[in-house]
Amino acid sequence: TKETVPVREVGELVLHGQAQITTQAIHLCAHQEVGVHWMTGGGRYVGSMAAGASPVQRRIRQYEALREPGFSFKLAKKLASARSASQLGFLLRASREKGRSSQVDNALRGIRAALRTMNQTEGIDSLRGFEGEAGRLYFSWLPKLLREDLDERLRFEGRNRRPPRDCFNALLSFGYALLHRDVMQAIIAVGLEPSFGFFHTPRSAAHPLALDLMELFRVPLWDMPLVASVNRQQWDADEDFTHAGVQVWLSDKGRQKAIEVYERRKEDQWKHPVTGYSLSYARLIELECRLLEKEWSGEPGLFARMRLR
Repeated sequence: TKETVPVREVGELVLHGQAQITTQAIHLCAHQEVGVHWMTGGGRYVGSMAAGASPVQRRIRQYEALREPGFSFKLAKKLASARSASQLGFLLRASREKGRSSQVDNALRGIRAALRTMNQTEGIDSLRGFEGEAGRLYFSWLPKLLREDLDERLRFEGRNRRPPRDCFNALLSFGYALLHRDVMQAIIAVGLEPSFGFFHTPRSAAHPLALDLMELFRVPLWDMPLVASVNRQQWDADEDFTHAGVQVWLSDKGRQKAIEVYERRKEDQWKHPVTGYSLSYARLIELECRLLEKEWSGEPGLFARMRLR
């Protein structure tokens, strides 16, 4: 269906799969400062275009701060702790509703132990190891949050990706790609360099700083609404997914449904501990980018203080 949309009403343009865009349309987006993002049909992030250039002094300050190993490690510890604390908070909240078993208690104890050790570790590799262990425990318990009468094809048996090999992992990967797009847009809007981070190492088209900041929002912005949507039986294993050998991708209908779930979640309000008032998750992403910059601009201690209650 053809539809005409005024460019002033467009915030970002996202192209999935082999969708085409003309040079004239790209010029219009650049002139109007509309971000253009390319993703594969399966939802993997490919790249983006953003108009304008940020002040060079802003990026120089970022480079100088993050080149200092001790400073970067301090930020990495805050980030890893924040992500694992969110995972723990989600499991605690969900376990109160579904009841706890000895297996659940073991997972919760393991994540708590990893969190304590993260705060004491002195090396980035050790930090990544403990953060990874907390993530492993989290994903091992995540299947217990799903309803028991769920279609077997929608069940979650553990994290796999590149490519995803089941429906639930296809949904996880697609939602994380949408989140990556929004984090990239916020980083560029604030004027930071997405290729220079402090926790993740460079790989493929995924920029390290975007991967870093994503960790704060994976659980609240996608894991939680995804589990809720699966338990409400919003997904159809036949209509919403396509299979190519061992690979599983979302169909056109499935992508549309996932985008709707994600965009609704972005409009939810959350009270940020730094500002003291409620903001939508969409605005919280940019706020955390700005709080990160303050870590090396004279107001440290405000970044990565988000915690699920």
